[in-house]
Amino acid sequence: MPHCSHCHTATLVKAGFNRSGSQRYRCKACRRYVTPVPKINGHSLDDHELALKMYLEGNGLRRIGRFLQVVHQTVANWLQLAHTQLPTPVPQPSLSKVTELDELYTFVGQKKTKCMWSRRLIVRRGALWDMPL
Repeated sequence: MPHCSHCHTATLVKAGFNRSGSQRYRCKACRRYVTPVPKINGHSLDDHELALKMYLEGNGLRRIGRFLQVVHQTVANWLQLAHTQLPTPVPQPSLSKVTELDELYTFVGQKKTKCMWSRRLIVRRGALWDMPL
C-alpha cells in the first residue's frame, strides 16, 4: 500500500485517475490527493533528437511533425529549446590589416553596367499601349 507523501501515513483511498491515466489517491488524514507513481507525459528525448536531425537535414517543421505524429509547433518548441542549450558563440577576432576577397566580390562591387532588360520591356509595353488603333 502506498504512503502519503505529505503526512507519511498509509491511510490512502483510491480517488480516480489523473489526466495522464495514473491512479490517484486521497489521504484520509490530511485530505490531500497523491499520485505515488505518475506516468511520464511528453515525448522521449529520442524524438527530440530525431526532430533536430531532420531539421538540420533540411526538412520543414510540418513534415517533421507529420513524420513524428506531433504538432509542428511542438517541433518548433523543441528546436528552440535545443537552440538555447547551444554554447555561446566565440567572439569575433579583432579587425586585421589583411582582407581576403574573391573575384565575385570585385565583380559585384565594380559592375559598370546595370541590367536594362526589365526597363526595355516596360518601355515597349508602354509604346504599344500608346499607339492609336
